[in-house]
Amino acid sequence: MPATPPLPQRFGLDPARIRLPAISAAASAGAEGTPGTGGADGVGGTRDDAGGPAGTIRDHLVALLRGKVSAERIDGMFAEGRYVDDAGQVITADAPYRPGLRIWFHRDLPDEPQAPFRAEVLYRDERIVVVDKPHFLATIPRGQHIQQTVVVQLRRELQLPELVPAHRLDRATAGVLLLTADRRYRGAYQNLFRDRLVHKQYRAVAGFTPKLRLPTTVTSHIVKERGVLRAYEVPGVPPNASTLIELITAAGGVGLYRLTPETGKTHQLRLHLAGLGIGIVNDPFYPDLLDVPRDDFSRPLQLLAHTLRFTDPIDGRVREFTSRQRLQLEPARPG
Repeated sequence: MPATPPLPQRFGLDPARIRLPAISAAASAGAEGTPGTGGADGVGGTRDDAGGPAGTIRDHLVALLRGKVSAERIDGMFAEGRYVDDAGQVITADAPYRPGLRIWFHRDLPDEPQAPFRAEVLYRDERIVVVDKPHFLATIPRGQHIQQTVVVQLRRELQLPELVPAHRLDRATAGVLLLTADRRYRGAYQNLFRDRLVHKQYRAVAGFTPKLRLPTTVTSHIVKERGVLRAYEVPGVPPNASTLIELITAAGGVGLYRLTPETGKTHQLRLHLAGLGIGIVNDPFYPDLLDVPRDDFSRPLQLLAHTLRFTDPIDGRVREFTSRQRLQLEPARPG
């Protein structure tokens, strides 16, 4: 792999890369009507069983991306010179299949609703950037959210092409997010979260019942399956998630809670509060899955990553960062 991609970032996004395997997808699928898709290695002029020429890179991409990207769009990208090799040389549609070749390109971007929010920079130095992430702004580009993400926006605004998060916050969750500005320091800060060396506190507005005795620590075994929207708890299994829940104040049937997670499982705080019968206000996942349009910004999840504290792995200083945001539906505090 080259030290740097042969294509520059586009809209704050790195190029995608596909490495051609030993046998092309077209050969494996036995693509109909495409000459030379049967088992060519593309290096020594190998021919298929029918004696035709070896398959092309174009054939492979059409078979590989079938159902995701149309053959017409792939042809269009070839015509636009969008596919290049490690040296930045344009790959043409008739180029023969070459196992091991790396193909670089920029994906077409999906249409996204414009999020009327920006991440506020709380702190910045040569190693890290700390931001106050708003609700509805995803941390990293994925799925339907590409340009409307913290990473893509700040790479462009701050001119930091190597900016990546040291941890993640859900799109629905607001608050303090730590990113690394230089790849040399990426591992050191990401390992803080992996090794549970970061003290995190959250605020949440959720249901309130006087019968619930607080503070309390909730533990459970949480499972989040890839491709499934919601996580779930498995009873009777040793716990892998723990949250200290404290009440700050309550009024009007809701409470403002301080949440201190000892672990970082996906949707842990949302599941633990819902399991107590006091689900977070405006949660579209728990306890029930609701159909909320992705361009509906009217009901932000009342969950805020309030504080991060850790010992800096580079200079040993204790760092603490606090969100400047308040949850929209916080009950008034006495006095």
